[in-house]
Amino acid sequence: MTKGQATITGFIAVLLWALLAALTVGTAPMPPLLLTAVTFAIGGAIGLAWIAWTGGWRDLLHVSPKVYLFGTAGLFGYHFLYFSALRLAPPAEASLIAYLWPLFIVLLSGLLPGERLNAGHVAGALLAFAGAALILSGGAGGDLTGGAIAGLGLAFLCALTWAGYSVGSRLLGQAPTASVAIFCVMTAVLSALAHQLTEVTAWPASGWGWASCIALGVGPVGLAFYVWDIGVKRGNIQLLGVTSYAAPLLSTIVLILAGQAEASPRIAISAALITSGAVMAARAGARKRPLQA
Repeated sequence: MTKGQATITGFIAVLLWALLAALTVGTAPMPPLLLTAVTFAIGGAIGLAWIAWTGGWRDLLHVSPKVYLFGTAGLFGYHFLYFSALRLAPPAEASLIAYLWPLFIVLLSGLLPGERLNAGHVAGALLAFAGAALILSGGAGGDLTGGAIAGLGLAFLCALTWAGYSVGSRLLGQAPTASVAIFCVMTAVLSALAHQLTEVTAWPASGWGWASCIALGVGPVGLAFYVWDIGVKRGNIQLLGVTSYAAPLLSTIVLILAGQAEASPRIAISAALITSGAVMAARAGARKRPLQA
């Protein structure tokens, strides 16, 4: 696989993640931990089938246990927070705040050895946070309830979690893509146990809800992780980083087209600010060093 092909493969994940919010809303009233367990069981099964077909079991023996623990914590934490946020807060607003993660990746990467923040990073952060502030000031129809505020807070933690997972992965070294299947399976088991202890079981209320649940497991919570792993390890990382900033806009557009959010100037301006701030920060990082694979 060439670098260009790997980059295109990784971009498939961005397209799939644009469906994450709309499909999550469609699975109501499934509680977050149950939804995490079911969708990751589907995503993990896809990975295990792929490993069996390619004979990649041996590669997994060389992966450090701390990598498995870190990957599981990242996937479990991010999706539990994300699904919880979309249950409590208006989906478009929660999704936009959750998609601050590309910006946080750029900012946190400045703390890594050999990296530093510059004026472009700071300016991008201010733009993106202005977009988040506009969401918080506007709310759903201008009146945020206590539950909605809590949901937006969880969305913010969700963004920090995924950024921390992504940046921290660089410090743990390279692991085979097959290891993602183990992350998914362990996340499913952990979520199922936590669900039994803390939640009341509730299944999708319609055929569309079940279809949304299965689609989540196959796409945004399944295939997306595998193709993203291929993209960031074999493709153009900088280019993939920039394209991921399209996710907030794409996710919002999907929600509006699905009738799960209303188009409004506030949403459009918020999406533009968050996306523009993230792109500005990415460009600032790209200018200080050449593109790398």
